[in-house]
Amino acid sequence: MNSLRIGCVKYVNARPLIRGWPDDVEFDHPSEVCRRLANGELDVALVSSFEYLRNPVYRVVDDVSISSDGPVYSVVIVHCGEFSNIEEIALDPASQTAVNLLRCVLSELGLKPRFLSGVMGSAGCQPVVSGSLPDIGSARLLIGDQAIHFREKHAGKFQFWDLGEQWKKLTGLPFVYALWLIRPEVTDAKSIAQRLRKLRDKNLASLDDLIEEAVAGIGLSGVALAKTDDPGPRKKVNREFLLRYFRKHLRFSFGEKEKQGLQRFADLCAKHGVLPARDRPFTVV
Repeated sequence: MNSLRIGCVKYVNARPLIRGWPDDVEFDHPSEVCRRLANGELDVALVSSFEYLRNPVYRVVDDVSISSDGPVYSVVIVHCGEFSNIEEIALDPASQTAVNLLRCVLSELGLKPRFLSGVMGSAGCQPVVSGSLPDIGSARLLIGDQAIHFREKHAGKFQFWDLGEQWKKLTGLPFVYALWLIRPEVTDAKSIAQRLRKLRDKNLASLDDLIEEAVAGIGLSGVALAKTDDPGPRKKVNREFLLRYFRKHLRFSFGEKEKQGLQRFADLCAKHGVLPARDRPFTVV
């Protein structure tokens, strides 16, 4: 068990699922953690749910996810003016899930903006980062801590189209952003899954302490940074915001409703050509 190679997305929303893990953890952006898990460089990882839909060879840790049942706050399109008038959206390549969720929701709504990778388009990338208004017709997908810090700093300057809220309006179901996935060759998967569920339960039972650590700038895992690649929060976060974020916006279960939401996402990915159509029974442990 001590040699288990475990990876985790390096966003504050992962804190209730990883804080206090006693062994080394490798933290990175969602796309990089997905790549390393798929290549066999990690045994277990908290990664984008789309990775499981794309390559359903993994076993899913049951009853644990990062999800929302309405507005999620940290997965948004930043824009000005009427959303239906947006002509181009700069994508954040860090999250397969957010990008493909956006593709599916827009297709269901009959909207067809151009997608640009890593740039802002005619408005340029820098205006959104600096906080000045982009051109009408341009928008940008922001996720995770970047979205949180941008919204906290520029709340009055832009409009924010929340993908969790739009998914709920479209389907009536929660949306699952991330799951713990275990590679098929890993032995003792049930024991690993149980450890991760107990860790989640312990952290949610001491949520106030977890939030105080985040406000104080302690790393994501809650252990000494020298033991991990944990980057810690790059910017301090507001206590009141975290209380609202963890208790109102996020859910950390993976029950029947969340499974229905993930299946609906898979169905829409197939419908709109994001993934091939196939049966995807959930293999949970």
